Amino acid sequence: MSPGARQLLLVGTKVFTHSRSTHEVRSSLYEHVREGYSDKPDLDMRLVCEETDKVIANVETRKGDLRGADVREIVYVWQQLEAVRKEISHLEKQKKVISHRVRALVVIAPYFVQIPEFKEATKEGREIRHRLSQLYPRESELEEEHYGRALRLPNTTHPDVPIGDESQARVVELVGQKPEFDFKPRGHLEIGEELGLIRQRRLAHVSGHRSYYLRGVGARLQSALQNFALETLQQRVCKIPFTLPPYLCLPLSYIQEGCGMQPHAHRSQVYSLDPACFPDLNLAGTGEVGIAGYFMDHAVNWKDLPVRSVCSSTCYRAETDTGRETWGLYRVHHFNKVEMFGVTADETGEESSQMLEEFLSLQKEIFSSLELHYRVLDMPTQELGRPAHRKYDIEAWMPGRDSYGEISSGSNCTDYQSRRLNILYEGEDGSLHYAHTVNATACAIPRTIIAILETHQTKEGTVLVPPALQPFLGLEVIEKPKYIPLKYIGPNQPNRMPRPVPNTSTL
Repeated sequence: MSPGARQLLLVGTKVFTHSRSTHEVRSSLYEHVREGYSDKPDLDMRLVCEETDKVIANVETRKGDLRGADVREIVYVWQQLEAVRKEISHLEKQKKVISHRVRALVVIAPYFVQIPEFKEATKEGREIRHRLSQLYPRESELEEEHYGRALRLPNTTHPDVPIGDESQARVVELVGQKPEFDFKPRGHLEIGEELGLIRQRRLAHVSGHRSYYLRGVGARLQSALQNFALETLQQRVCKIPFTLPPYLCLPLSYIQEGCGMQPHAHRSQVYSLDPACFPDLNLAGTGEVGIAGYFMDHAVNWKDLPVRSVCSSTCYRAETDTGRETWGLYRVHHFNKVEMFGVTADETGEESSQMLEEFLSLQKEIFSSLELHYRVLDMPTQELGRPAHRKYDIEAWMPGRDSYGEISSGSNCTDYQSRRLNILYEGEDGSLHYAHTVNATACAIPRTIIAILETHQTKEGTVLVPPALQPFLGLEVIEKPKYIPLKYIGPNQPNRMPRPVPNTSTL
């Protein structure tokens, strides 16, 4: 498409073309850096321009609305931007030369205004300034469009990753054995309600659908799992600092975008505070975002690499786009999670791959200690999301569901996040390089509770506590509590109990 035929018209934050539908190109990350809070993302456009066909092939194996035509449009906009920048650079150099020339004439000639060379130089200077006054706004327009489009590109894909949807996931390893029962296993919600661990019914008037209470031993089980995971990681990995990320990230949207997420594309998945009072202030959906923000615009000394961090945080997700698992703890609005985050060098190209394998071994140690049966999956291209170069999922067998369910994942994001968030490392010679980032869930508490309750349930209705967890929970067996459960007396009951008679003696 020729520049004339394209007739690109910028209006606000939208782009209109005669050949394509309207595209929303707002980028919170670009808006953030434009205000001077951070350096501009340094996307690897050389790869996109020189190996466009490979990039298109990669894009079309991923899930999302980005297609080959979008990649070519990204290249086209980038080439325009580079041409404008090149012309600006050339004119700025010319302007300096003319400025030196004029100053020299002023010094050597008393009546320099009458000198032809002076008139010619000032005329050239005016023409250059006029041209620059046109080019700088054009550069800003193209730069905003470039980031609005190019930030949507996914990471490269590891050559061993299966191509396709989730049905193409490759089983890397099966660990443990499926539990055998001489009775029909129950689901975690039934077990949790009978043992007084979970309450989820009749909460819509309290905190909405998908809410839940963990009560008594259920609340203690959450703390026990969290402390067990943290203790395991602290013992197994040297120099692994514990970090508590902010529940509120201000503004979360640009850090989310820098991590490769889509805060504006899926607003229904994000809990936002009142934008009139707190613009772009959201509840964090994962600890990964907060930890990535911790490293943003910082460089790690090479002596401290690789950096391994672990955080424990509450995560908030709206989960409004799916009607699956409407009851139970599998899909809930808020949950606690222990997350690992790594920063590595990129000297051999293998450092981040090695850290992903290391994190995977830690995940396996945690779940094997809890005596769960699970499988490790090498996830296919459509399940990687934008930032992952490679991603492993761990699915535990959940007898009550009679199926596997995801309890953890880990992703190697290579330099995808670091180029957007300016996460660097300082080489031995003092030079700066883009780091690689890796993230992995050590323990997502509700789903791990599901696996434990359903795997270790007994015919008597109790739950056996895995030995590794007993010191943290202080119990060997979870039994039915001695107290009488609360009785619902609200209006929505088939045979409502009579209300108390008002005491009128004091009236």
